[in-house]
Amino acid sequence: MTQQSTIRYDRANDGIVTLTLDDPGANVNTMNDAYVDSMATVLDRLEAELDGITGVIVTSAKTTFFAGADLKAMVHADPDDAQAMFDEAQLVKAQFRRLELLGRPVVAAINGTALGGGLEIALACHHRIAVDDNRIQLGFPEVTLGLLPGAGGITRTVRMFGLQDALMNVLLQGTRMKPARAKGIGLVDDLVSGRENLIIAARSWILQHQGDSAAASQPWDRSGYRMPGGTPATPKLAAILPSFPANLRKQLKGAPYPAPRAILAAAVEGSQVDFDTATRIESRYFASLATGQIAKNMIQAFFFDLQHINAGGSRPAGVPAYNAKKVAVLGAGMMGAGIAYECARSGMEVVLKDVSVEAARKGKAHSAALLDKQLTKGRITAAIRDEVLDRISPTTDSADVARKREVMLGRRQPGIVEVTSGLAAGDHVVIEAVFESAELKRRVFAEIEDLVESDSLLASNTSTLPITDLATAVRRQSDFIGLHFFSPVDRMPLVEIIKGKQTSDVALAKAVDVVRQIKKTPIVVNDSRGFFTSRVIDEVTLTLPQKIRAEAKAATETEGNVFAEHPGTATIDRMVDEFGRRGKSWAAGFYDYPTDAPKHLWPGLWGHFVDGGSEPDFRDLKERFTFAMSLETVKCLADGVLTSVPDANIGSIMGIGFPPLYGGALQYINGYAGGLPGFVARPSCWSRRRPPARASADLTDRPA
Repeated sequence: MTQQSTIRYDRANDGIVTLTLDDPGANVNTMNDAYVDSMATVLDRLEAELDGITGVIVTSAKTTFFAGADLKAMVHADPDDAQAMFDEAQLVKAQFRRLELLGRPVVAAINGTALGGGLEIALACHHRIAVDDNRIQLGFPEVTLGLLPGAGGITRTVRMFGLQDALMNVLLQGTRMKPARAKGIGLVDDLVSGRENLIIAARSWILQHQGDSAAASQPWDRSGYRMPGGTPATPKLAAILPSFPANLRKQLKGAPYPAPRAILAAAVEGSQVDFDTATRIESRYFASLATGQIAKNMIQAFFFDLQHINAGGSRPAGVPAYNAKKVAVLGAGMMGAGIAYECARSGMEVVLKDVSVEAARKGKAHSAALLDKQLTKGRITAAIRDEVLDRISPTTDSADVARKREVMLGRRQPGIVEVTSGLAAGDHVVIEAVFESAELKRRVFAEIEDLVESDSLLASNTSTLPITDLATAVRRQSDFIGLHFFSPVDRMPLVEIIKGKQTSDVALAKAVDVVRQIKKTPIVVNDSRGFFTSRVIDEVTLTLPQKIRAEAKAATETEGNVFAEHPGTATIDRMVDEFGRRGKSWAAGFYDYPTDAPKHLWPGLWGHFVDGGSEPDFRDLKERFTFAMSLETVKCLADGVLTSVPDANIGSIMGIGFPPLYGGALQYINGYAGGLPGFVARPSCWSRRRPPARASADLTDRPA
């Protein structure tokens, strides 16, 4: 056995060579310079020893198969590096081409996750076998990072599946698939149960196909190959091809994401030429994206910032990992029911309490409805559905949070028809999700504190109320914390964790672990009115910022200080008080929300807020929105509400809808044309354009 820098070469007596991807300097394999050099050496040896080789197996010594491109290097590329990026992509593809034209069967033995470049390595093999493990993911997520599969992923999938299926099922959505689904669409040929069987299956396939020229070649390299579904010159495909850009624009809702458009263009253009020309087209689009600002923004947010958060970047160090087993959710309304569902789905036993039988049972019914949808779509089995529902025990009795499960079984509560199932003595986590009233929340915690274990995490789901004030309702203020979930809970990926003045590091660490346990993304902020996400923007209601401002003003003046009004106050007050437009929940805010059509901007904005009825500049409009969010985010950072840039960027994207292509509210400033000086200078051109105090224009004669 010869040790290469990142690839081990092992030839057995039967002539089968196993190439084991194993970068000694990293936890995962990536397409760095060491890999490229190692692959070149390995290919030279394979070609030199070809007469004695029966076949080749490509596998990995890591827990993942291959992680793809080296994003740390790519994020620093600029337009001057375009030629170098093109050349590097072509070099990697030339190596893949040597592998698939070797003349011997090559099998990818996929022992772990293969995303992006990892899947492209597998596609350059003639046969793919993966372990049937739901923890493994396969796919091309490059589009979610502002990139495209630049190592042959587009060229090969188009030739494997045809233009339409490759785009819809593999390339444009950035879908990460489990092995079973990957096999279902043809990305993987076979599955095995257990990693110990993987190499055995790969060796068996090679030995069964010795001398089979078809097994040692790709379909597109064989005589008579025709692309599935035809090329754009095929009448059937030509008839529907013009709809592709329109459908893509609809999916993107008009947002100027360059990566999906480049993927579409590379796929269509590449389908009309030979394989090698198609790979060059792909490389040109890749170089253009990789050296652009949007890819930098998205890589920073969705790789580095998200990785920082999910790795516990804001979690206090030195606190042991925490795994919640039990939770009491107080309040079975929309938020409480959603929280109960997420907790039960993650394996926790849940007591769902409300003041009435009907409300408690309705809260559990919410989980049943969500699970039924999953069952109908084939994503879960009936057994899993029942198992999750069995973990949720609706109740009206506060004492049930302390009763043992075996006591609860078979015990009928007064007024509740169904038999509840309760939890083991005491709860590790309490999550209050009642109406947004400080008095009510304090009362709920006062009732429950003595019924739970002395080390239970006490969490309030609130979007505006200061956690430090709410904590005064309990004796264990160090265990009290805020968990701000977003609606609908089952769809929104973010949880804003609010640390009060008395919140301990242990409680904060527990909260981060609980959020990760239910597969949400946690950002950590310090206590303040509106925290981070609610003070920057809320589409649901315009009355919320009014309420936050009123409370903040009262608190400031009580302390003897002067309250500084935000410039946007007058606009919100006019929208609510003068025009009665309270937000999405009332179907009337900055947008109209018709029941039978998509939302659209309220035409009255033109008459009441546009100076003199002049035509606004579209760039100005867009940047006024993004600048407002970014500037308020900077203020949150300056005030100590936010303590990290990753929390700010991810929180702004997942919590307040900041455009993902800009990488978050702070990355937007960093990536703005001209950098920070350019960002600071830009608003000067708006200083002369102020909306009138009141407009008299007739709302009906202005365009939407």
